[in-house]
Amino acid sequence: MISGLIFAGHIFFILYIFTKKWQEENIVNALLNVSLIIILFTIGWSIWSMILKIFIEPEGFSLELNRDSLSLIFLSITEYFFYKYYYKEDFNSNGKERQ
Repeated sequence: MISGLIFAGHIFFILYIFTKKWQEENIVNALLNVSLIIILFTIGWSIWSMILKIFIEPEGFSLELNRDSLSLIFLSITEYFFYKYYYKEDFNSNGKERQ
């Protein structure tokens, strides 16, 4: 369930960034942003999985909090701070879009 929510959140984020960049800039920049998000997701998930493999068994803490879902949680936290910095020109400090 946790993994599904994280994947759905990433899909919505990709669609939002694609639409926003396509409207403001062009289709090439929109596709480049989508490819950046996909590459960072796949590489980040691999890195967090390798790190957590050292400390946590594959079963994790429970049925829902296994090692894969924990690596996705840590990845999402890391990506939040990266994308908050990377896309800071698209948002004001209060979270609303600039006009």
